Amino acid sequence: MSNWLDVSNIDELTLSTRRVVDVEGINVAVFNLGGEYFAIKDECPHDGGVLSNGELDGEVIICPRHGARFSIRTGTVLGPPAYEDLITFPVRISQGKVQVEIDRT
Repeated sequence: MSNWLDVSNIDELTLSTRRVVDVEGINVAVFNLGGEYFAIKDECPHDGGVLSNGELDGEVIICPRHGARFSIRTGTVLGPPAYEDLITFPVRISQGKVQVEIDRT
C-alpha cells in the first residue's frame, strides 16, 4: 500500500532549496533542482550519516562525512566510499503541495 503525503507547500520549496521532513518515521530530504522535485532517504548507505547537509554539486549530493557522491535525481552512487544507491521516493505536485509517496508494502 502506498500513500502520497504532503511534505511542503510549493512556495516554501523554492529553486535550489532542500528541506528535511519526517514522513511516517523516515527522514526524507526533498530537493527543488531547477523546478524539478526529488526525494531521498536522508541517510548515507555507507555509514548511516545524514546527507541533507552535504554540499550540492548540480544534481549531486556529497556526503559530509566521507565524501561519497550520489545522484539526487536517481539515487545512484557515483563515488566511494559508498557502493550502494540511495533510497529514493516518487514526488508529485498536487494542489500547490509537494507530495512524497511512501510504499508500505
